[in-house]
Amino acid sequence: MSEGTIKKVAGPLVVARGMRDANMFDVVHVSDQKLIGEIIEIRGDEASIQVYEETSGLAPGTPVVSTGAPMSVELGPGLIGSIYDGIQRPLDDIMKVTGSNLLHRGVDVPSLKRDHVWHFVPDKKAGDRVSSGDIIGHVQETRIVMQKIMLPPGVSGTLKEITEGDYRVTDTVAVLTQADGSDKPITLMQKWPVRRGRPYQKKLSPNRPLVTGQRIIDTLFPIAKGGVAAVPGPFGSGKTVVQHQLAKWADADIVVYIGCGERGNEMTDVLNEFPELKDPKTGYSLMERTVLIANTSDMPVAAREASIYTGITIAEYFRDMGYSVALMADSTSRWAEALREMSGRLEEMPGEEGYPAYLSSRLAQFYERAGRVITLGSGDREGTLSVIGAVSPAGGDISEPVTQATLRIVKVFWSLDANLAYKRHFPAINWLTSYSLYLDSLGDWFNQNAGEDWMQMRGDIMRLLHDESELNEMVQLVGMDALSAPDRLKMEAARSIREDYLQQNAFHEVDTYASLHKQYLMMQMVLSYYKLSKQALEQGASVDKLVSMPVREKIGRFKYTPEDGADASSRQVMRELHIEIGDITAAKEDF
Repeated sequence: MSEGTIKKVAGPLVVARGMRDANMFDVVHVSDQKLIGEIIEIRGDEASIQVYEETSGLAPGTPVVSTGAPMSVELGPGLIGSIYDGIQRPLDDIMKVTGSNLLHRGVDVPSLKRDHVWHFVPDKKAGDRVSSGDIIGHVQETRIVMQKIMLPPGVSGTLKEITEGDYRVTDTVAVLTQADGSDKPITLMQKWPVRRGRPYQKKLSPNRPLVTGQRIIDTLFPIAKGGVAAVPGPFGSGKTVVQHQLAKWADADIVVYIGCGERGNEMTDVLNEFPELKDPKTGYSLMERTVLIANTSDMPVAAREASIYTGITIAEYFRDMGYSVALMADSTSRWAEALREMSGRLEEMPGEEGYPAYLSSRLAQFYERAGRVITLGSGDREGTLSVIGAVSPAGGDISEPVTQATLRIVKVFWSLDANLAYKRHFPAINWLTSYSLYLDSLGDWFNQNAGEDWMQMRGDIMRLLHDESELNEMVQLVGMDALSAPDRLKMEAARSIREDYLQQNAFHEVDTYASLHKQYLMMQMVLSYYKLSKQALEQGASVDKLVSMPVREKIGRFKYTPEDGADASSRQVMRELHIEIGDITAAKEDF
């Protein structure tokens, strides 16, 4: 341990002298209140420390003590359903200790509850040879999630004893005899430094989609399991609602939601909504497979930087069990602002717009921890970690450094558009500027599992939307009446795609989620209307009659049809569509 004294205090940055024996990224206790900090720079015997709690009242000469260990998180039963601050302190336990719902300085509360008893069931027996990452037993943490107790990385040997029973997280559940003959106790809990990615055997190519139930995402710009996506957009464009929707409905076993520098009332909405939401796969509360990390905008700015690493380390832990994990970071811009503030206080040479020169590399280190991997341990266990980061560019300018650095790393870009949001078109993802680089690797999966012509229909939809964009320029100059009948029909079909398919009401009981099968049926209906109408037009039918067919209202309202009635309703709409098209064509022939 290294002990020093404070030399200088500058907001969340504290400079301490006498810290020659300390190491980079060591956790330190500042002052007699034991405020938690982390060493981020060492010059001679002086260490610069970012303090994760309020520093008002600190004075030069106050003691600083290094713990000699890096910032780490506790991993074990009790994570699911918890809400932590940026450095994994449980907010509910802090409130019990302080008797207040405001954060107090210097509160020392363990991350995992020490008094809770868990029933451990062994999956191995005494005498078995085990290595890093092997699952030696399990604990039923919630009705949805079974926590698999794994050997920590770097540990291997022969199980000397392992016993079923009720244990606390710090109790020994097994004893391992290592290669050197020493015995190592194994508990339900392990620790891992947050700035170091958890190891795995092999990284695989992502070739399955993360199904979200959001039509514009699944159909036009899908993300792979183990993929990375960015959601940049200006204020009021719906970033947080998109993140909430993905957290609620994405096809993931575990959800880790990080509110990094977000408004307190938005985190309150999450806390109030998630326990009441029913998981579509299990029928139980969504909170039974969710971990929340809340570092709101009024909390100490330095803890924003830690919250991102805390969240992704917890996510990697569940990935190592073989689960599919989705991590939502809302928003990485606030995290970058914390980096900029700390860099400024360290008097580092600023980069573009004042951000530190290492902004891009820090973002890459974060996003590169996502992926589809073969985990440590026997059995070729496969786990995936998908990361979706919201970006809040100042003034909606996506040319600013954080957005541009993010786009160089991620493979999916969901571009939120203020103009669409002002028109009340939600989700306000602009289909002309967004993209997904996973389409080539996911196309076969969609055709095999969602519909044999899924990718062809997706291509037809994108072509119609792009054609509409070009025709719109002409309409604004000379008006709709100047368009030819085929072009006018194309405009109507594109409008149907926009309003009936791409628009989705996050607050509607049915429309909030659409399965791939229902999406396929909706695409069929919208495109069938266009193709059949185009054929009728070629036979001389009236474009006015084709545009005003009564069945179009039923196509538009199909999105509100419950999943269990989708097939029957789709068949009925398609029958009516053929009948009405036939009547219009026949009327032309009679004429």
